[in-house]
Amino acid sequence: MSDTSAVLFDMDGVLVDSEDYWVEFEREELFPDAVPDDDVDLAETSGMNFREIYDYLENEYETAISREEWIDRFNAAAEEIYTERVDLLDGLDDLLDRLDEQDVPTAVVSSSPHDWIGMVTERFDLESEFDRVISADDIDAASKPEPDVFEHAADEIGVPAEECVVVEDSENGIEAAARADTVVVAYRIDAHGDIDYSLADEVVDSADGVREAVLELAV
Repeated sequence: MSDTSAVLFDMDGVLVDSEDYWVEFEREELFPDAVPDDDVDLAETSGMNFREIYDYLENEYETAISREEWIDRFNAAAEEIYTERVDLLDGLDDLLDRLDEQDVPTAVVSSSPHDWIGMVTERFDLESEFDRVISADDIDAASKPEPDVFEHAADEIGVPAEECVVVEDSENGIEAAARADTVVVAYRIDAHGDIDYSLADEVVDSADGVREAVLELAV
């Protein structure tokens, strides 16, 4: 990489351990009601915007609940998960400080809507810690695994995509970041089980691994 770099962090599963709770909610409560006649692999939709998940299920399987109910239930779950249950990535504050000292710009790049992201940044006092906070809702394009949101983030932060380090945990997110020609650090978490990490440049298994890989690649 050149002297110019940036770090783009996914939120769910990376900045906070929300994927454990989302997987439980989707597997145990929502998907059985939405697609009762099919056993959907959650990896198919992990990393996608929750509204697009509904559209995907409607097209691929047919749904048994309305889009309005789907959105209402997701929003209710989000408030509980983000304000009461999640923990922050260990060592994140130190990592962000190190990147700031080296003048490496940072961004949150998430498929979640801004109000969900705001719950996390407010709870953990992160409002001023990132140079940009970008939601897939900001662009009129397909969400992950399409590369659009990362290409948009690179433009917003003013660094070529190939000079951006992306930290992702989901298969769709890893694919999106790779298709955007970024340098991909895949964070392996239990919530996703055995997914394909072949498109990642590095695969790490811990918060310390995230920190070490990001500092090595971006600083």
